[in-house]
Amino acid sequence: MSIKLIVGLGNPGQKYDNTRHNAGFWAVDAIAATLGGHWAEERKFKGSVARVMVDGVDLRLLRPDTFMNRSGQSVGPLAQFFKIAPEEILVIHDELDLPPGRLRLKCGGGHGGHNGLKDIQAALGSANFWRLRIGVGHPGHRDAVVGYVLTSAPPDERRLIDDAVIEIRHLAPDLVRADEPALMQAINSYRPSS
Repeated sequence: MSIKLIVGLGNPGQKYDNTRHNAGFWAVDAIAATLGGHWAEERKFKGSVARVMVDGVDLRLLRPDTFMNRSGQSVGPLAQFFKIAPEEILVIHDELDLPPGRLRLKCGGGHGGHNGLKDIQAALGSANFWRLRIGVGHPGHRDAVVGYVLTSAPPDERRLIDDAVIEIRHLAPDLVRADEPALMQAINSYRPSS
């Protein structure tokens, strides 16, 4: 089964552009640039959408204009309109439980407290979608999480995250085949250079 929708999660607005929570936006922007996609605002889907063809697959890229915890309000209507099954969706997001710059690809699972994933699961009625997690590190205590993800990473950590986005960009044409073991191996074994 091919991926037909890649969603990058983040928060809209200039004040959030460089925050850790927007790692998904950085990645989907890099994918759009690599694949020649051009963003267009789609109000009915509460987001910006780009459409590209990859190896015969009609692929849509989505940047929700909603805040992170309401991402499902964008993903759900688009998936329903284009009849895209949860298994055909790849969501790219920041991940606290991975060191900065590490990547993990998997299908299904819980939301791990990530409000964007939680809202998408509710909107789709399923957790059986793909996730590409970009490590941003953890502040050390759960009470510090909100402030942590809504601030910029220090330069050394940001470089590791940017390197991971570059790796995603290199793999962009292959992401439509997320279930291929070779792709999963390449992503899950990626280590940023320190």
